[in-house]
Amino acid sequence: MAMFGNRKPRNRKRTEEAAWQMPQIDWKRLASATSGLAVVGAFLWLIVTALDQPIDRVLVQGRFQRVSPMEVEQAVRDRLHDAGLVTADLATLQRAIETLPWVDSASVGRAWPRGLEVRVVEQVAAARWGANGLLNARGELFLSESRFIPPELPRLSGPKGSESTVAQRYLAIQGRLIEGGVRIAALRLDARGAWEIDLDNGVRIRLGRRQVDERFERFVAAALRLVVQRSAEINYVDMRYTNGFSVGWRGSTKVAAVDEFDESTEG
Repeated sequence: MAMFGNRKPRNRKRTEEAAWQMPQIDWKRLASATSGLAVVGAFLWLIVTALDQPIDRVLVQGRFQRVSPMEVEQAVRDRLHDAGLVTADLATLQRAIETLPWVDSASVGRAWPRGLEVRVVEQVAAARWGANGLLNARGELFLSESRFIPPELPRLSGPKGSESTVAQRYLAIQGRLIEGGVRIAALRLDARGAWEIDLDNGVRIRLGRRQVDERFERFVAAALRLVVQRSAEINYVDMRYTNGFSVGWRGSTKVAAVDEFDESTEG
């Protein structure tokens, strides 16, 4: 009769470990694969070396008024150093071009076998900033000391850091005034936050610090026609009133007020 009570249980872990064996490595096949990779790597290196030719041509394209194509090309060559067509860092070249005055954006591409193609977009000045600065249509100060100021540009001014705020207001109201027959010659934001507009017919518009949008709309609706028709007689129009405005006449100390001045809002 077989007895099972005293038999020790089998150790499965040892059995599994005993059953595992190190796989056999086919050293010949591994050596062959490694050799193949080395051959592919060497082949790719030869291709890159063959394609990485010295750059002997930089083609600069764009509509140029303020930017010199020769200046753009020189900026590219100054940062090429010994790089060839493949190893040239196009992003670095693009950033170098975009630091040039009057350059808004640039793109750089390879032109095989030994050239680069550069496309440049110039900045478009929308307004002056202060004495010699220039703003683009996005309200960005792209030149703080410009040697050339287009005379037809309006002059915007304000505290440091307010360039975008002033430019956005100018862009928002200029079209409305043009429709009414006048243009903005200057737009100012002072340190207290008060706004003033100088029109091209010599009339000054005072909008103050509060409810500026509402006051401008009231000016367009109620005072703009008068300003256009009698600009030679009007010195300024003050919109800092509760519901109306006042007119300061040239050569006179009298002021015609349509409503009471809103001292509670202007202080």
